[in-house]
Amino acid sequence: MAHFDQPPIFWSFRRCPYAMRARLAIVTSGQKVQLREILLRDKPADFLAASPKGTVPVLKLGDGQVIDESRDIMFWALGQNDPENWLAVWQQNPASALAFLDRLDGAFKYDLDRYKYASRYDHDAGAVHRSSGAEFLAELDQDLQQTGALSGAQLGLLDFASLPFVRQFRIADPVWFDNQSWPHLHIWLGGFLDSAIFQLVMQKYPQWNADRQSIAFPPLL
Repeated sequence: MAHFDQPPIFWSFRRCPYAMRARLAIVTSGQKVQLREILLRDKPADFLAASPKGTVPVLKLGDGQVIDESRDIMFWALGQNDPENWLAVWQQNPASALAFLDRLDGAFKYDLDRYKYASRYDHDAGAVHRSSGAEFLAELDQDLQQTGALSGAQLGLLDFASLPFVRQFRIADPVWFDNQSWPHLHIWLGGFLDSAIFQLVMQKYPQWNADRQSIAFPPLL
């Protein structure tokens, strides 16, 4: 029997950029969920039952519907409530926004993984993937020079979908990243890392298991 009065169950892993951007949208939309923080090396049976592909984030709604793509969770949350107008860029030009997101989640994420985790893939190719990813970041810097945000006049969907991944690219080698001539990108990323919403979505929670209750998220401030 479905419990429609219960908030959706939200499976997350704190450091995962996909889960991070879903949390950002949930917080901004004001939606309440039951957070279940997991470790990807120790996936609970309930999590795998909800989404056998075994990747986070996963959102299970009260009617049993499962949303297991971060983009779709962002659209679900913002579709309920979008007080900061994150979806304006999508509504104005969905084809352009989709092309950007496909490139971000496709070619750039491919380069990010093979740069940040070069020892896992091909250590000798790490520098090649860093250079390829850097080309994309240089384009972002140029876009930010024009408007100050990837979504237009203000931060929105494209920014918050991207920021967790750009953060990961920096983590791979902060000294190298900070020495790149991307002044507008550095300001954009730095503002995010210093923001209250970033601090909120990066709070640490205990690992969920079948004997532990879910955690109300976002927390009451």
